Amino acid sequence: MIWNPTKECMSRDQMHSLQSKRLQKLVTYVYHNVPFYRNKMQQMDVAPEDIQSIDDIVKLPFTTKQDLRDNYPYGLQAAPASEIVRVHASSGTTGNPTIVGYTRKDLAVWSEVMARCLTAYGVTRDDTFSVSYGYGLFTGGLGAHYGVENLGATVIPTSTGNTEKHIRLIRDLNISGIACTPSYALYLAESLEKMGLKREDISLRIGAFGAEPWTENMRKEIEERLGLKAYNLYGLSEIMGPGVSYECSEQNGSHICEDHFYPEIINPETLEQLPYGEQGELVFTTLTKEGLPLLRYRTKDLCTLMEGQCACGRTSVRMGRIVGRSDDMLIIRGINVFPSQVESVILEMQEFEPQYMLVVDRVNNLDTLQVQVEVRRDFFSDDIGRMLNMKKRLADRLKSVLSISADVKLMEPSSIERSQGKGKHVIDKRILK
Repeated sequence: MIWNPTKECMSRDQMHSLQSKRLQKLVTYVYHNVPFYRNKMQQMDVAPEDIQSIDDIVKLPFTTKQDLRDNYPYGLQAAPASEIVRVHASSGTTGNPTIVGYTRKDLAVWSEVMARCLTAYGVTRDDTFSVSYGYGLFTGGLGAHYGVENLGATVIPTSTGNTEKHIRLIRDLNISGIACTPSYALYLAESLEKMGLKREDISLRIGAFGAEPWTENMRKEIEERLGLKAYNLYGLSEIMGPGVSYECSEQNGSHICEDHFYPEIINPETLEQLPYGEQGELVFTTLTKEGLPLLRYRTKDLCTLMEGQCACGRTSVRMGRIVGRSDDMLIIRGINVFPSQVESVILEMQEFEPQYMLVVDRVNNLDTLQVQVEVRRDFFSDDIGRMLNMKKRLADRLKSVLSISADVKLMEPSSIERSQGKGKHVIDKRILK
């Protein structure tokens, strides 16, 4: 099934023409509405009229996460406040979130691309779909929610938490589809078994999984234990949210909604554009976004791009699995976590040395984060109450900044291994094969 054959199956020449027209319009729009881009383009001696086709995109400046932080909160917003109808946010290394504003048209596009994803998975109006991503500032919940409604299926906004109740709803409401992180899907399977239920007792047949790295082995385990077909769902808040790309029944790469999000692969060191098939950093330009349009946004995700018509009939460019990142960002339970966030909190508190280690693991199919930090000699003591109070204050502060809970382990002075080269602050024990 294909939701929008006109756009998803158009010829490469037609797509090139459409992308070229939309890029010209976008560049003019940001040049006149976003001082940041106007200044960047003037510094590069580039004017809107210099962009005649999508091939000219290499003349335009890149945008980074740091640019979004430096222009917090609304410096890169192009639409006036009166046209912004929703705001989402994602975390950043300094504690300031990345603010993303959406116009009504942006939300309509988001619902459209999500409907394309769900249709590719086989979702129809007859399905009942549980959206188990977090609702709120995180884009996952509402992004998937409105896509399900746009398609015409029944949406159950379960969000996260209260897993036993969720399982009862899956069983009693004959829920046939679910959107969540892959680690939560495995946790759901484990909870199902603990409740004495089998996969034959539920009706799940489709799963849309994303927001964190996962593997083919995880896919197979999820499918086996929940009795469904597991599909990859990709997106990021800065570009739109979930729905930027999606797998089809062939599961040979993820189709990019490239009439709205133009993809490039670049060498992260030289910033040179790379040809299809070569691995590099994924870059997106939002061709139709009004609220927060971005030129050549560096996602830091490493993958390849593939062209050629898919056996499903779609002609869009596909992206391979994300094989890593070109920075040090961790994705823990769907939340972006940077070591520098932890460092900034530790440096705020005089009780601690700037010596720390993040230990990431996966326990009972859920990601865990332990923060090991050295206590300064003047504050280290045998007073258990004092140490517990210190631990709680740090844990509370970390949760406020990271948006997830961390297990704080106070370490004795000089107990964390030093490095003479680049300091190592992360031990990721999650096995991704």
